[in-house]
Amino acid sequence: MKKNCVIIGGGLGGLACGVILARNGYDVTVFEQNHQIGGCLQCFYRKGTKFETGMHFIGSALPNQNLYKLLNYLEVVGNVTLNQLDQNRYERFSFKGNKFEFATGKEAFIEKLSQYFPREKDNIATYYNLVERISNASSLHSLDPTHNDVALSTKYQLCSINEVLDSIFDDEMLKNVICGENPLFAAERDKTPFSSHAFIFDFYNQSAFRVQGGSDAISLSLQNTIKKYGGNVFTGRRVTKIICNDTQATAVEIDNGEIANADLVIANIHPARLIELVDSHLIRNAYRKRMSELPETVGCFSTYLKFKHGKQPYYNYNFYGYDQMSPWYCENYSQDNWPRGYLYMHLNEKPQQQWATSGVILSYMNFDDVAQWKGTPVGQRGEDYEQFKREKAERLIDLVARDLPELKDSIECYYTSTPLTYLDYTGTEDGSMYGVAKDINLSMSSRVHHRTKIPNLLLTGQNINSHGILGVLVGSIVTCSELMSEKEILKQIKDANE
Repeated sequence: MKKNCVIIGGGLGGLACGVILARNGYDVTVFEQNHQIGGCLQCFYRKGTKFETGMHFIGSALPNQNLYKLLNYLEVVGNVTLNQLDQNRYERFSFKGNKFEFATGKEAFIEKLSQYFPREKDNIATYYNLVERISNASSLHSLDPTHNDVALSTKYQLCSINEVLDSIFDDEMLKNVICGENPLFAAERDKTPFSSHAFIFDFYNQSAFRVQGGSDAISLSLQNTIKKYGGNVFTGRRVTKIICNDTQATAVEIDNGEIANADLVIANIHPARLIELVDSHLIRNAYRKRMSELPETVGCFSTYLKFKHGKQPYYNYNFYGYDQMSPWYCENYSQDNWPRGYLYMHLNEKPQQQWATSGVILSYMNFDDVAQWKGTPVGQRGEDYEQFKREKAERLIDLVARDLPELKDSIECYYTSTPLTYLDYTGTEDGSMYGVAKDINLSMSSRVHHRTKIPNLLLTGQNINSHGILGVLVGSIVTCSELMSEKEILKQIKDANE
């Protein structure tokens, strides 16, 4: 008899677990509280224009690269179209008007960065080699069971980014440029482990793509694959309780009163939301306290831009701007000097795109800035909230326009979101961008394990491994390896790509 697996949350982690388990004989049911699946893969329309909310670009998606292999295993390849970013400059950075670029691939990256910092060329190569070693040290990240250098992985999980870069480079500006991608994982000086930086850099530098038409195509593909194997995905169904007996979880309760029996429950939600759903002696107070006190990454303010027809050239790269000579401490701002930095990207609609129709500007925002409106309904937070957002959006646009003067005349209208929006749509604590923060000073106490104190209740998603599409998919393998062996899943991935 098939085992019933109930998955709470239809974000990327939940859907990926659903595909893995459904294709291995489980009876899978996914419950998503929103009316759209995907979590940060969600897109939305305003005035006929489409906007991305979270998964703005992906990496390592050429054939035989790691994300390609995972997407092929999950039967996504063939259902989505990817367009590669400019290989000569997939990332552009401006530090108070001083411009730098990253090129795709090891040799091109070293050569291009060495043009800015010729005396550091050997050190740039040393840095790249170290990143490769760390990324290949984990069998899960390399998808190769023969690669498993635990000592190396552990070492760089306990060293900060800036500590390692200080040991490699002499030039301070070069260190800052290397860290220009900090907004991709909300890195903090003296806190974020170098391993996080290494995985992110390696992932995108191998190859960088945008999903043509929006990343919601990935979630739709995963949903269809779950259904293909006999599973179900329900939207607008909020789980309000995980029902347990004396030893394990037995069912979940839905907000309409429905009870769904379960042999296994996987929660693709923030750990703080999980413990709110469980009223059982199996979850001890010490565990509840630790989950509720986990450090969170900073929140985000987003300005979504709709462009006038034929006015804004399409940028086939990402643009990072800093109102300072360093990418660090952008989360530590005052109301007078916000924003200290931003990330600006366009939505891709077709190959060789000439004009952009929409884009987004992202900047850090702490939850305290919007805490006074917590608990108010979406779209009904009041005029003072709307005025707050307008003022922030105009300041953010002004900052981008210093680097890109043509921007203002290209904008037809804009929309905004705050950490409250993230809280409402993704359930992350305090609307954090990437969930639980990794902090070397807290050692393992800031880590979230996929197992809970209830034997058949597991966690998945960005909080148990790392955020981003690769981190979440690797986390899905970690979760499912509790039910199947990691070796078997990796074999299935290999077989799917032969």
